[in-house]
Formats: sequence, structure tokens, C-alpha cells
Amino acid sequence: MVGPQAGPLALVGGGEWSDGCDFDAELLEASGGREVVVLPTAAAYEHPDHAAERATRWFDKLGATVRVVAAMDRGGARDEANVAAVHDSRFVYLADGSPMHLRSVLMHSPLWDALVAAWQGGAVLAGSGAGAMVLCDPAVDPRGGAFTLGLGLLAQVAMVPRADTWSEDKLHRTLQLTPAGVALAEVDERTALIRDPDGTWRAAGVGSVSVWRDGHQADLAALPSYLPVK
Repeated sequence: MVGPQAGPLALVGGGEWSDGCDFDAELLEASGGREVVVLPTAAAYEHPDHAAERATRWFDKLGATVRVVAAMDRGGARDEANVAAVHDSRFVYLADGSPMHLRSVLMHSPLWDALVAAWQGGAVLAGSGAGAMVLCDPAVDPRGGAFTLGLGLLAQVAMVPRADTWSEDKLHRTLQLTPAGVALAEVDERTALIRDPDGTWRAAGVGSVSVWRDGHQADLAALPSYLPVK
């Protein structure tokens, strides 16, 4: 089980590194460092350099530098330098993009093991959009709102990013398909669902967070305090 030694965890609903994401300054302070390791893996086919540039500009304003770990494929997820950079980081940020590609690169890889070890050792872990969705298991498939296999850092938790942009029909379908006992979090853009090291959850940012379980709306206390890691 993951106890209080794990670092802060932020599930961002998309629109990362833009006005309104003031929670990043707080996460940076919690990391105790001034460097953020950014993985643009999910954006491998969507101009990952643009994601890296946006992150660099954003964190520069917060007084931090960005180290880009360009693990774009399975080879990159086995690269010793990439693995070491993530393992030794105090703040790892997974960019948005394709959740399916991100999952395929990280699953059962040395890079994934390094990411989990860093977080369990107290590092800050943040993911936006795709980068947040795949940390969960089950994971929401954004193409149709159904469910698929996630990486399992957060078991029995699923997330809908950019919930403020989803249609009511699509949200309703996802709610209907949510497995029993799974807490479904709907997170707006430029908004974060944050798990603090003491196991409590809170919302931050400009939008809102809604949690559902077994077809009923719940509060953040419905999210698990201590989390099994696969």
C-alpha cells in the first residue's frame, strides 16, 4: 500500500501550463526543488516540442527549469539516461496527448518503475489530460467514453479530463459504464484534483471537480486515501 511517504499527486484536467494553473507553483514548492522533469510522451505524434516549449515558458515564470525526457517509444522507456532522470526527479509532469500511446510506452517499462519509485519516495507527480487518465485503472477511453486498461497507479479510480467540454450525453454514457465501486472524477480544464501526502484529496484551479460512485454524486472523501500500486 502507498502511505504518507508518497509525494503530492495532481490529476490535471487539461489546459496545463496556462493562466489559471496556479497550483503548479504550490506543487513546485512542495517538491523542494527548482527543476521539473517533463515527459511529452503522450504528444509524440502531436508536436512534442511544442509541449516542451510551453512547459519551459510556464515554469520559467515560476522560477524553475524544465528537463525534457524525450521517451517517445518503448526504446526511450528503456533508455538508462531517461530512467535515471525520472528516478532522481523531485517533480515529474506527464504532458497531455494520446493516452493510448502513453500507456503503450510506459506499461511494464523501466521508466514506469522509475516514475513509481520517485513518487513513492516523495517526489511530486502530475499528469494532465492523457497523462492523468492513464495513471488510473480503469482508464476512460476519450474516443467514446467507455473504459480500458490503465497503468494502475490509482486503482478503483477513473478520471474524465476536460469535463467542462464533454457533452451531457457522453458524460452520462461514461457514468453508466463505470464499474461498481470505481470512483469517477470529472475534472475541468485548468483544474487539478490533488492528493496530498496525508492521503486527503482536494480540488484546485479555475474549474470544478465532481466525483461519482455507483451512479451517485459523492464528495472527495469517496476517493481512496491509501492506494495500492500495481
